[in-house]
Amino acid sequence: MRVLRETWLIFRHNVRISLRQKAGIVFGVLQPMLYLVLFGPLFATIGTWETLIPGLLVQVGLFSAGLAGFGIVFDLQSGVLERLRVTPAHRISLLLGRVLSNSLTLLIQSILLIAVGYAFGLRAALPGVVLALLMMTLLGVSLAALSNAIALTMNPDAFAPVMSTAIVPLLLLSGAFLPMSMAPAWLDALSRATPFRYVLEAMRELFAGHYATWTVGVGVAVTVALSVVCVMVGTRVFNRENA
Repeated sequence: MRVLRETWLIFRHNVRISLRQKAGIVFGVLQPMLYLVLFGPLFATIGTWETLIPGLLVQVGLFSAGLAGFGIVFDLQSGVLERLRVTPAHRISLLLGRVLSNSLTLLIQSILLIAVGYAFGLRAALPGVVLALLMMTLLGVSLAALSNAIALTMNPDAFAPVMSTAIVPLLLLSGAFLPMSMAPAWLDALSRATPFRYVLEAMRELFAGHYATWTVGVGVAVTVALSVVCVMVGTRVFNRENA
């Protein structure tokens, strides 16, 4: 019960900070929104909005929650994190409160993107969209936990270039913009080694109105497993004496 209360307090504190910086929420979804507006009408001539929007959601997740470690880099450099660590609060609460706040930000950004998608021609059924948003929330937890862990274990000055460089190939390998079935065999195999392809394929199925399929089951399983692993990694890093 104490851990839950401490997590809630950290979560609420970080949410208040995020809501005061509304420009940051909008900026985080700006690039995918530009893809939607400028690339979407062209893509719609060879595909569907139900295929494109899930790809853009994965892009939002990777660039928003995937770079969530920026916040902890700032707290580390300013001494805020050290002051939090000397409080009686459990370190798992310090991580989960921050990570859940990052995931909420991602959820808001995802809803904004989907809303604009409907204005452009998206016709996905509401149950599929809601289930996809639940997957995005879990994905946000995964990426934010991993991002915070990475930020604590590397040179703060190297965090931005390293993460930005790593995110781009992961986004392309997920098949966000073009189906990986069109790729050469070696590239298709490489794509299957990344979790984001399965998450994306499951969301595309959900947007298409297909719920009880093997693809959805695999995507949900991968998303849950990724969340568990990343939170465990993040917790271990936070619990280290010199992290």
